Amino acid sequence: MPKFFKKRGKSAGLTPGTLVHIGERLMEKPKISIIDYSPGKLEEKTVESIEECCAYQEKPTITWINIDGIHQANIIEQIGHSFQIHPLTLEDIMNTSQRPKIDYFPSYIFIALKMFYWDEAEQEIAIEHISLILTDHTVLSFQEREGDVFNSVRERIKNKTGKIRKSGADYLVYTLLDSIVDQYFLILEKLGDKTELLEDALIKQPSPENLRVIQQGKRNLIFLRNAVWPLREVINKLEKDESKLIQKNTKLFLRDVYDHTIQVIETVEALRDMVSGLMDIYLSSVSNKMNEVMKVLTIIATIFIPLTFVAGIYGMNFHYMPELSWKWAYPVTLLVMFLIGLGMYFFFRKKKWL
Repeated sequence: MPKFFKKRGKSAGLTPGTLVHIGERLMEKPKISIIDYSPGKLEEKTVESIEECCAYQEKPTITWINIDGIHQANIIEQIGHSFQIHPLTLEDIMNTSQRPKIDYFPSYIFIALKMFYWDEAEQEIAIEHISLILTDHTVLSFQEREGDVFNSVRERIKNKTGKIRKSGADYLVYTLLDSIVDQYFLILEKLGDKTELLEDALIKQPSPENLRVIQQGKRNLIFLRNAVWPLREVINKLEKDESKLIQKNTKLFLRDVYDHTIQVIETVEALRDMVSGLMDIYLSSVSNKMNEVMKVLTIIATIFIPLTFVAGIYGMNFHYMPELSWKWAYPVTLLVMFLIGLGMYFFFRKKKWL
């Protein structure tokens, strides 16, 4: 399960803009990949140094530079120096606990947000901090590890699907944001299915293991809520603020992403209500189960009360009890006790207590 609070002690008291990685190291060596494209040209490769990325700044094509692994401060610093990125932006890139935000600078736009995907092995949500930098014709993306939700974007670039090869870098940023938000829907579908199955299990057979699943669901929804609410503000600013880096046509698509973000928020709130109600269902189911057990025990005890009374009387062994010398006293007494018990059983059945 991902940690909600990340240690920030390493950055306490340091000068603003000091590059310190906050979070877990998820890969050994950073990986830099480049996709450079235009309507009639496509180049895709992996490079070893930042200097090879700088060569694409002078090209008129659209360049997408992706960096997997943000734990090495020297690499982030080299990228910042090569692309004239502000130190505060570099600091936010390395801070994986940074909330989703957007910052405008004279030569670029910086966007920080959270990327979610489903871990099939662990059967839980995996969360990753991602940063995007948009310039005139270059998009820089920074991820904590290799592997993301952008495969569909890469396929669209390779296959010339849609208008991505004919549009600018701002449209590429839109497609990346749209892929991240669309992934939120898939995560919510997974959580919704698990919540419904858990609800059925709680009604049929509640168990202490259900409490762990409920708590995990609450944590996952908190992560989603904290990621989506600020993202709504980010998309809203991209759509409405005036910037030469965002074309008017792209803002129409950003409006669609904003609508999807609102839908995600509404779904998250609905799931939060459902998960909160699961605890009440659990407590009610446990209480009902306990009541059923107590009812059975009470009925059994009630049936045996008159039988115990009869057995108690004939267990006193007084000398002048006439039944003691009667030949059929023992079987008759047992028969009477059996009839009393049977009569009480049918009485409870008639009252629908059984």
